[in-house]
Amino acid sequence: MKRRDFIKAGAIGTAGAALASPAIAQDITQWTMVTAWPKNLPGPGVAAQTLADRITTLSGGRLEVKLHAAGEIVPGRGVFDAVSEGTAHLYHAVPAYWGSKSKGILLFGSQPFGLRADEQVGWMVQGGGQALYDEMYGRFGIKPFLCGNSGPQWFGWFRDEINSVDDLKGMKYRSTGLASEMCAEIGMAVQAMSGPAMFQALQSGALDAGEFIGPWTDSALGYHQIAKNYYWPGIGEPSSAEECGVNAAAYDALSDDLKLVVATACSSLYNDVWTEYETKHARALEKLVAEEGVMVRELPESIVMEMGKAADTVIGKLRDDEDELVQRIAESFVAYRESIGRYMVYADNGQMNARAKVLGY
Repeated sequence: MKRRDFIKAGAIGTAGAALASPAIAQDITQWTMVTAWPKNLPGPGVAAQTLADRITTLSGGRLEVKLHAAGEIVPGRGVFDAVSEGTAHLYHAVPAYWGSKSKGILLFGSQPFGLRADEQVGWMVQGGGQALYDEMYGRFGIKPFLCGNSGPQWFGWFRDEINSVDDLKGMKYRSTGLASEMCAEIGMAVQAMSGPAMFQALQSGALDAGEFIGPWTDSALGYHQIAKNYYWPGIGEPSSAEECGVNAAAYDALSDDLKLVVATACSSLYNDVWTEYETKHARALEKLVAEEGVMVRELPESIVMEMGKAADTVIGKLRDDEDELVQRIAESFVAYRESIGRYMVYADNGQMNARAKVLGY
């Protein structure tokens, strides 16, 4: 898919004063979904539409969800407030966008040197993360659900090769969430913006480099047309969870079976989205290298280690935050990462390293 197929200039809609009562006809409830993405953007834009359709289908048509892409009702970064305030019933976005609400929110999406996609679910379901997720978002009148994951992200697109931390200092770089705070700790000039805006900023020179998601989505946005050096690993986001936030009052008004429909639609989509990303990232990377002249480069170990120190500083600030809920979220994350991380050395990490050696990757 080409950039022009899904990136369309559009006026930013003006939010309504308040969400009207859902339209009900013949026991049909109609919900409005707003998203942080251009319509049909490979990856999150497609996943958002799939979630809207899945809720509608699983409910037998009793709960109809109509999707509005970024800019149609509210701008992409305005979807959290739209649902919190009642302008829309639910949104599709990522927790990494809501750090201005609370730093604790950022841990539910991705963490520097943090959890993989499957480990993220493990923390939420088995490690007490969901209760903390509910408590934090409950402050804003939102019921949250994880509903997908991009898998490991990349460190991003660079015009020039980088060899040391000194090469990164002062660099104008696009990132989000805790990854942006980690990069700022080592002196990068981090900027937050949408994926399409990142393309324009790279093109104009307003950015020197940036990361968005991974090969599949990134290639659709065209970053490789400007910057050919593609760096891994994406240590800032070992995975990045996508979420659905539902207006809590609207959710509470649902019957128990429709509440289960919403929850099931979200949880059932997680693996579908994650495995689609992983599969299509792999195929897209092959094409980028073979047909577009992209050079895949590994971050030097010296940079990784310095980033690790910076990440420790960022997580340490959360553990010492003045908000006791943020402290509890951070402590829960650190404890789960410690436990699962030590085990994975022998389990998944060991298996994957052995496979790579035998197959010569």
